[in-house]
Amino acid sequence: MIAPALRIRGDLLLDGAFLSRGLEIDCPGGRWTCLLGASGVGKSTIGRIIAGLPVAARLEGEVICPDDLHGRVTMMGQRDQLLPWASVLDNVTVGARLRGQRPDRARAGELLERVGLAGLEHRRPAALSGGQRQRVALARTMIEDRPVVVLDEPFSALDAATRAAMQDLAARLLVGRTVLLITHDPLEAARLGHHACLMTAWGSVVVPLPDGDAPRPLDAPGVLAAQGALFGALSRPCAA
Repeated sequence: MIAPALRIRGDLLLDGAFLSRGLEIDCPGGRWTCLLGASGVGKSTIGRIIAGLPVAARLEGEVICPDDLHGRVTMMGQRDQLLPWASVLDNVTVGARLRGQRPDRARAGELLERVGLAGLEHRRPAALSGGQRQRVALARTMIEDRPVVVLDEPFSALDAATRAAMQDLAARLLVGRTVLLITHDPLEAARLGHHACLMTAWGSVVVPLPDGDAPRPLDAPGVLAAQGALFGALSRPCAA
């Protein structure tokens, strides 16, 4: 699998008004790029545009990729969006069924084992904890086996310990893919990202992150320094 690089260029508008002007967001192939910014600036919209999903806003510009992105992107959102009446296994394989394909239940079982849910295949979502539900959603994302993955605040509703564990798991499972992580959490970006971009109403700004493989230790000096720098960038008036 070759994970392509992505480049987003242009202006983002909603009902004729600018959400963000002069965007220049680069997502290197096979790496994690973190997109941060104030609420309402259009981060989730950019993620949905990359994923080919409908949006109310429009991008006056383009998403540049060496290859056609159609069918090469999968997306995991903040809410797990599990079907309450379906089993864990059926939730993981829902994509294939919606496409009229035969679900690969053996592959789904392997992924559930990798995310620590072996033996829970026949449970319903109501019988799972929040962290377990997010692991089901991660397995559902992974079974699509796409080279580009958009993660839209997928762990923000979890407690701190579960969030860190899910970050570690996602970093391991998504090695080698082009990942766009949309987040409000500077620490999450400092731990997981290879690159970070701050999105504002006036465009986008690259923010340095530590070197080294992710996930980085929570208390590593470089992580803490990057967290502080990201907090500072987010709190400036231009980031509002």
